[in-house]
Parts: sequence; C-alpha cells; structure tokens
Amino acid sequence: MLTALSAKNKLQFVNGSVVEPDKDDFIHNAWTRCNDMVVSWIVPSVSPQIKQSILWMENAEEIWKDLRVRFFQGDLLYISDLQMDVVQLK
Repeated sequence: MLTALSAKNKLQFVNGSVVEPDKDDFIHNAWTRCNDMVVSWIVPSVSPQIKQSILWMENAEEIWKDLRVRFFQGDLLYISDLQMDVVQLK
C-alpha cells in the first residue's frame, strides 16, 4: 500500500506530513478530494471485519494510524525470543 501511495504522490496523506487545512482555506476542497481518494483506496483493501471498524473514519491518516496500531509487530527479535522461551517451557 505504501508503494502504491508513493507512486500516486499521496503518501503524505497517511504519514502525517500534510495536515488538513482550515475549512476556509482555498485549498481545503483539493485536500478533501485527495484525502477521499486515499480513503477510497485503503478501505477496499482490508478485510470485511476491519472495514466495519474504519468505515466511519474520514481522514486517511486516522485510518492508517488505526491499521498501524492493529497490525504493528513491535520488536520482532524480542517477539522471537519470547516465542522461543514459550517453546522451551513446553
């Protein structure tokens, strides 16, 4: 997904480098269209169960943060060590 967003020059909508302008800013409509486009790419790419929990979110960055927290693997070396400890206890 990050590669696709980067290729479309829309990565900044999920990484936090572009923020929503004020409603009265002349570029707000353009920002909204781009944000909606990114949301429309993310939502169909997730499972139906996850889709139900993010459908109410309107901001691509907010959705991305939710998915990141949901799927973050943490320190993979530490997790591997913990899994080895569990195996050794059996």
